[in-house]
Amino acid sequence: MTPRVVVVGAGIAGTVAAIALRSVGAEVTVHEAHTNPDGDVGSFLGLAVNGLRGLAALGCLDEVRRRGVEVPRQRVWSGSGALLGDVARGRLADDPMRSVTIMRAQLVAALREHAVRAGITLTTDERLTIATPDGDGVVAEFSSGRRTRADLLVGADGIWSATRGLLDGAAPRPRYAGLYTVSGVSEMDGFEPGVFNMTLGRHGAFMHLPVPDGGVWWAAQVADPREPDRRGVPDSEWQRRVAELYRAEPVPSRIIAATTRLHRTTVMHSLDPVPTWRNDRMVLIGDAAHPVGAGQGASMAIEDALVLARCLRDAPSVARALADYEAERRPRITKMLKVGADNRDAKTAGPVGQWVRNGMMRLVFRFFYERATGWLYTYDPGFTAEPAATTEPRS
Repeated sequence: MTPRVVVVGAGIAGTVAAIALRSVGAEVTVHEAHTNPDGDVGSFLGLAVNGLRGLAALGCLDEVRRRGVEVPRQRVWSGSGALLGDVARGRLADDPMRSVTIMRAQLVAALREHAVRAGITLTTDERLTIATPDGDGVVAEFSSGRRTRADLLVGADGIWSATRGLLDGAAPRPRYAGLYTVSGVSEMDGFEPGVFNMTLGRHGAFMHLPVPDGGVWWAAQVADPREPDRRGVPDSEWQRRVAELYRAEPVPSRIIAATTRLHRTTVMHSLDPVPTWRNDRMVLIGDAAHPVGAGQGASMAIEDALVLARCLRDAPSVARALADYEAERRPRITKMLKVGADNRDAKTAGPVGQWVRNGMMRLVFRFFYERATGWLYTYDPGFTAEPAATTEPRS
């Protein structure tokens, strides 16, 4: 029997899940709450080699590489300009694969195009409102009035997931994480290509990456205990604010001053561990289950999608597949959540904490980095896609 799968959410997690599930023979439809999921969806993100290997297994890697920038190295600096670490970015030093940094909208667009070619139906303006068990399946109802029955519902609808609340009415809710991000593009040169730079300033982390067209992509993750109100605040005001906050750090200050385009300011949220990821017919993946941070959000979502598809292919029932999926993914995600929490704490440290952090980072990068990250970058989800027949999407 060909399983029918409804995927809720057409971001990274949902689209990769749809492609992976289609490749193992499922009939997949994707339902997205927003009108244009390719639109204003943030700045750039990094794909480490564990996520890139997942895209390679699905045949998506070449297109993602074309739209992004390969980044072999990462350097971490103190606010005063002292080098704290110089390491391979998103990989171990002897891994020939290079990490990729890409604009989020470009990644989502590339994945959507691949999904359409694979015959996956994607509909927009459909927010999940009800999910009801129905015999050996589930009936999903959407704000558009659409009602559809499936063997499996995959909740890939992000940190503000509606699916999570339908699975468990007592599920945790997102809360402000003490950081907000202002990002943009500057026109300037003088930076070494292929190096992702992070400056740990007194008001938060500042990232910048020179790109081949001569620009510099940058993002300031500002530590602020008060959640900012973005309503009615023009781009020029956000630029003025970050310019003031980073005025004492020479490199971030120069980059901000050369800005030619700003992205939409985003407020970062965290989520307590989610106790319920699944029942016998519904499952959460990606940020709906575990916003992990630490530059691994997209890669962990890709891993989730591949493991879910493999479990569905190999298990005798949907219920068993979901149990196998959680048993495999939860220990790795639990470990990753600890890394993400440590990463946030480092970015929001006070003056004394920053001094201690900088000293510790020098030691970690010099002596322990490869050993500490091997578990992350060498992961293999054990998935090989079977090419799906390319068809026209169903209406």
